[in-house]
Amino acid sequence: MFIFSWLNRQLLKMEWLYEGVEWLVENIFGLGIDTRIGGSVHFYIYDVIKIFILLSVLIYTVSYIQSFFPPERTRKILGRHDGIMANVLGALLGTVTPFCSCSSIPLFIGFTSAGLPIGVTFSFLISSPLVDLASVLLLASIFNWRIAIAYVLVGLILAVIGGSLISKAKMEEYVESFVFNANAGESEEETMTKRERIDFSINQVKDIVSKVWLYVLIGVGIGALIHNWIPESIIAAILGQDKWYSVVLATLVGVPMYADIFGTLPIAEALVLKGVGIGTALAFMMAVTALSLPSMIMLNQVVKKKLLITFAGIVTVGILIIGYTFNAVGHLLI
Repeated sequence: MFIFSWLNRQLLKMEWLYEGVEWLVENIFGLGIDTRIGGSVHFYIYDVIKIFILLSVLIYTVSYIQSFFPPERTRKILGRHDGIMANVLGALLGTVTPFCSCSSIPLFIGFTSAGLPIGVTFSFLISSPLVDLASVLLLASIFNWRIAIAYVLVGLILAVIGGSLISKAKMEEYVESFVFNANAGESEEETMTKRERIDFSINQVKDIVSKVWLYVLIGVGIGALIHNWIPESIIAAILGQDKWYSVVLATLVGVPMYADIFGTLPIAEALVLKGVGIGTALAFMMAVTALSLPSMIMLNQVVKKKLLITFAGIVTVGILIIGYTFNAVGHLLI
């Protein structure tokens, strides 16, 4: 237990980095971290470095795992099952694929054109941006393991239920015809060598970091602003746990934004430190990653309005239920 606790503090929470940045801010910049400016500078430098270190390590690890599940293999695995088990596998496979909903949509098209039930592909589409292996460690690094594991479990449950409901509704006719006619192909499954897997993982790190670095910097900046400059009384008045509408408001605020869990986590961290309910913070994160306006615009190109509204409605209701549930029992997890 002592070793696990030490590893958790040093590898995930990076106490060594926290103390190093504290020394830098106080001795080089001449700022006390208990002041607004010093606290903001410390929060920003520490969170940016920590997130990019974790981000690089996690993307490399997840990409190495992902290299064993190319689209053709994924399609074959999903094609062997039907019913709820297929939805479960679709949700689970979403955890080792792209980190944002926009990059998941091409795979959604490929799986649908290959003949997989749309309910299964929607389970994949929900879980892919919402729940990935990286989110477990990132959430654990900022909050704790109980919250991280609970978040992943409810995310997977939402993906399975969402896909199952769409399957039961038999909404295939609301998928654009070109999706079914897209040439998924029966390409032979490529087997990578170890060197190729390493190169693939390194390239994925470069590619994804190049796409998300700005969102991370902005997200951490917003987090530092909330944490050190906005009075707790104002945050509590708007998003306090005693406000019945806090989860709804956090969800609505998250929809117009476009980011991923790496950019939204610092904001969620700052909100929770200001007394916002963990469920409200998670609802904001889930709305940004699963319901962002850009991803809805992209999805609108491949499905018709009725299916798009059904998908958004199911995910929104699921996020609200999860948010209120976490607010009710969150004290047991913190």
